[in-house]
Amino acid sequence: MAQDRRPPDPLPRIWDPDARIGDMLKGKRGLVVGVANADSIAYGCAAKLRAFGADLAVTYLNDRAEKHVRPLAEELGAAIIEPLDVERPGELERVFERIETEWGGLDFVIHSIAFAPRADLHGRVVDCSAEGFAQAMHVSCWSFLRMAKLAEPLMAEGGALVTMSYYGADKVVGSYNMMGPVKAALEASVRYAANELGEKGIRVYAVSPGPLRTRAASGIAQFDELVQMATERAPAHRLVDIAEVGRLVSFLVSNAASGMTGDTIYVDAGLHNVA
Repeated sequence: MAQDRRPPDPLPRIWDPDARIGDMLKGKRGLVVGVANADSIAYGCAAKLRAFGADLAVTYLNDRAEKHVRPLAEELGAAIIEPLDVERPGELERVFERIETEWGGLDFVIHSIAFAPRADLHGRVVDCSAEGFAQAMHVSCWSFLRMAKLAEPLMAEGGALVTMSYYGADKVVGSYNMMGPVKAALEASVRYAANELGEKGIRVYAVSPGPLRTRAASGIAQFDELVQMATERAPAHRLVDIAEVGRLVSFLVSNAASGMTGDTIYVDAGLHNVA
């Protein structure tokens, strides 16, 4: 019999970035907030979380968004699909009430929503309105703290809370404007929540992707120039994609990240390391 001369697989299956990795999240249940379409960061997270075995609850913003989000959520086998506008009183509480009723507990929350009025976002920080700044803080930052509060009693055996930030929270990025201070507040909130919830085994993280071509990013002025700068300066000379963000988030909510909390973790092809 001729000997099989095919070279062995050079790396075990666990290193295949799109493999199931042994269902490392099997049995875990989590809420993903912020799916808008198949290009959104939240969808990249949801797709990878599901691929690694997690059961999902997915929200959509309103009736107009439902037609885009529901088919994606159904493809992922989401057990709970609910509308959620964090500016509408009671909607967030209703989502968590349904989770408690149907699941009885929760293992992770992915918070991937942000908003600032265009007039305030495109102007100087010192010119932003009080109303615009308050709205941006409510949607982009306070809603994460409220989710942490609602998730706390459902995470009796510990869990993980993850939100999305950006490099502009730490350094001045032209055209990011008012969202810079808002995201800085979000990252500080992550640290404080991690300190307060740590004794209950609840870990808290901010994930900071590089610029991504999402619908939300289209609201940033001179976004194409921002993308070009990132591509030129990043050591890898490329942008990351939503699948790479999703893999990182899957790691953070897994037991493998049990020794980490309170961190802002960059996934930007090394851009934040370059002056």
